[in-house]
Amino acid sequence: MSQHKLSQLEKIGFGAGDMAVNVVISAMMLIITFFYTDVYGMKPSDMALMFLLVRVLDAVTDPLMGLLTDKFTSRWGRYRPYLLVFAVPFGISVFLTFSTPDLDYNAKLVWAYATYIFVTLMFTAVTIPYISLIGVMTDDPKERLSANGYRLFFAKIAAFAVTIIVPLLAGADYWQGDKAAGYQAAMGLMAVLAVLFFLFCFFTTTERLEHKVDQQPLRQQFALLLKNDQWLVLCGVCVLGTVGYVVRGSVALYYAKYYLGGDTTMQSLFLSTGVGAAILSMVASTWITKVYCKVKLFKYSQMAVGLLSLLMFVLVQPGDVLLAFVLFFLISFVVDLHAPVFWSAIAEAVDYGEHKTGQRVAGLSFGGISFCQKAGMGVAGALVGWLLAGFGYQPDVAQSALALTGIALMLTLIPGLFHYGVGVLMQRYRITDQAYRQLLAELNVKPATASLPSAATSSAVEKGLQSHA
Repeated sequence: MSQHKLSQLEKIGFGAGDMAVNVVISAMMLIITFFYTDVYGMKPSDMALMFLLVRVLDAVTDPLMGLLTDKFTSRWGRYRPYLLVFAVPFGISVFLTFSTPDLDYNAKLVWAYATYIFVTLMFTAVTIPYISLIGVMTDDPKERLSANGYRLFFAKIAAFAVTIIVPLLAGADYWQGDKAAGYQAAMGLMAVLAVLFFLFCFFTTTERLEHKVDQQPLRQQFALLLKNDQWLVLCGVCVLGTVGYVVRGSVALYYAKYYLGGDTTMQSLFLSTGVGAAILSMVASTWITKVYCKVKLFKYSQMAVGLLSLLMFVLVQPGDVLLAFVLFFLISFVVDLHAPVFWSAIAEAVDYGEHKTGQRVAGLSFGGISFCQKAGMGVAGALVGWLLAGFGYQPDVAQSALALTGIALMLTLIPGLFHYGVGVLMQRYRITDQAYRQLLAELNVKPATASLPSAATSSAVEKGLQSHA
């Protein structure tokens, strides 16, 4: 078994890729719902329908992108070229999505659909190759976990920048009250940075492993994935966790503005408090997993989020600024303790599937996870829209008691239930570090080839995984 160590520069370069990705993810999770209702002028019910319908497109594009990465390779590797080719289109799509044309309502709906579809397609074109990249940079599980720690740390730095720069820049006096122009300029700046980060990732990373990809028909690949029980667990975890994360993040601006009565500065501070806690969580997770089981950390941290969310809903009343900040910090810290583990687990689940079935399905595996993430984002966005409408939310006015209660529920108890469900589902995940080392020893992955296991060794590793459950 060959173990490839990664330099610090390469880990930083790998992390820069997620900084670029998180310009969109952070905007989609924290800002876009507020932008569409309070700046763009979209009705919450129309916004909810758009979020849900566009996700149907991902059911086609994500698997296709996964198959595309399996089919073609180049002198730069299998995954890195997409970061170079789609960097600029990705940035353009972000800028257009946060642009507000001076049109009537129906025409603005068409623009919103067109630009949201465009940014979704560009997101697919870069994220599936990017999340697949770690699987060919190194086969050392500790190096993968470390690289994902860098990646998620830098991703949170990007999210931190979005939460500080975008609300403050969009609300600056320079725009003379024109928030639409402010958001366009602020997200335009983020888009330029995203392009630069993708290019930096491309030039500083290296693909060292070349796994043999079996060219099975699409139906056969789906059939193989359905036999990979650990990958299916991660799919369920991804959907539930993303719904919880996006519901809470999408309503944070509403919570700071209406429930806590905060101005633009407080809104920015509230968002950045959550992201700052997540940054610290990335560091803490890297240290904790050195001495504590990563699977247990994943499971119990998500269950704890459910309990903390219940506590915040019960204790924090409208205007309780200090207590709200403290509990929001704690929730945001605990919820992201699992993140480095999750993104490392995807590559491990691909290896597990190869060991179990004797055939490797990489592109569709990562494409499927990307689809699950975006499906969760779509469901969460639709849920927030419908709940805002159901609780009687009206933009830029004093909210009713029902609307304030609904906003509090969407920040705390509702996402908390989804995270608790993640913890329950993770009881079925069995690939601990020790089990994965045994699995790799049987696979004997080499830089240019990956040997296939016998039925006897597959059975041995299955028993090993069961013993570590």
